Amino acid sequence: MRFDLHTHYYPTAYFERIERSGGDFSFATSPTGQRIIRYRGARFFGVTAPMTDVAKRLEDMDRVGIDTEVLSLSTPNVYFVEGKAQADVARMVNDAYAELAAKHSRRFLGFASIPMDDPDAALRELERALDDLRMQGVVLLSNIRGRALADPVYRQFFEEADRRKVCVFVHPMIPVASEPFTEYVLGPIIGFPFDTTLAIAKLCYAGVFRQLPNIRWVVAHAGGAVPYLMERMDSGWRDFAECRANIDEPPSVYLKRLYYDTVTFSPLNLKLLRDQVGADHMVMGSDYPHLLGSIDRAVSSIEDADMGAAEKERVFTGTALAILDNVESIAATRLR
Repeated sequence: MRFDLHTHYYPTAYFERIERSGGDFSFATSPTGQRIIRYRGARFFGVTAPMTDVAKRLEDMDRVGIDTEVLSLSTPNVYFVEGKAQADVARMVNDAYAELAAKHSRRFLGFASIPMDDPDAALRELERALDDLRMQGVVLLSNIRGRALADPVYRQFFEEADRRKVCVFVHPMIPVASEPFTEYVLGPIIGFPFDTTLAIAKLCYAGVFRQLPNIRWVVAHAGGAVPYLMERMDSGWRDFAECRANIDEPPSVYLKRLYYDTVTFSPLNLKLLRDQVGADHMVMGSDYPHLLGSIDRAVSSIEDADMGAAEKERVFTGTALAILDNVESIAATRLR
């Protein structure tokens, strides 16, 4: 089986909620006639048919040889609304994912969205998503309405995620200082990997990876710049006392324990990632059906990579089965 762990699906009701909400996100039409979502007036992403069309998704999956997609709600996730309003959106989306997974057994799984700005509701939805809906983990943005994931306000949630050994997929959001990214669609192109890198660095230096070692973190877009900057982060730990305050080993020790998707379709970048963390810490991702993603290259980039057959199998299948929640039956079937 081949698993795609970075792929996005949007229930139609979700787009309707964004359109009604007002605020920073709004709908518009691009110069080519495509319906787009804007963030503070700048193009954020274009709406494509497979975002809501299940039949089209299955057709594309069959065409390229992807057996199972682990669906997640991309940016802005449930954070286009504030506080307690997030819980209702999260329940609506998570229920839609669970319903889709039940209708198309083993073709679709899901990462749950979590109302992080309502701490009690966040814990309730984590329990419901894993125990009742049998989902495969959670998706969190690299910042939550401008607040870092390393902020102590989220500590209780992460302690529970650590206790339960949850798979947490970190997906980027546009950086808090968004103005420099408003031109040329720089938010998704540059801002996303920038904010992912910042989020992971803060979590590392804050000691979250050291203190809560059981969470199975999956970092989007091949970790942003994390693999490239590991040595520099280690130098920071060596040279600055504040970088050693919460961790007792160089950052690379903790960063190599995380998992990274393959949403970089450059052979050089994939080789760097493999050399840094190993194939057993890599999972296939496509970022389908967004324009910067590719369901075709998600598969071909791994098939063509300078890796052995066992390593490729690990990226396609083995790592996913090792880290996802609630996949015991799938793993058992595969072993028979």
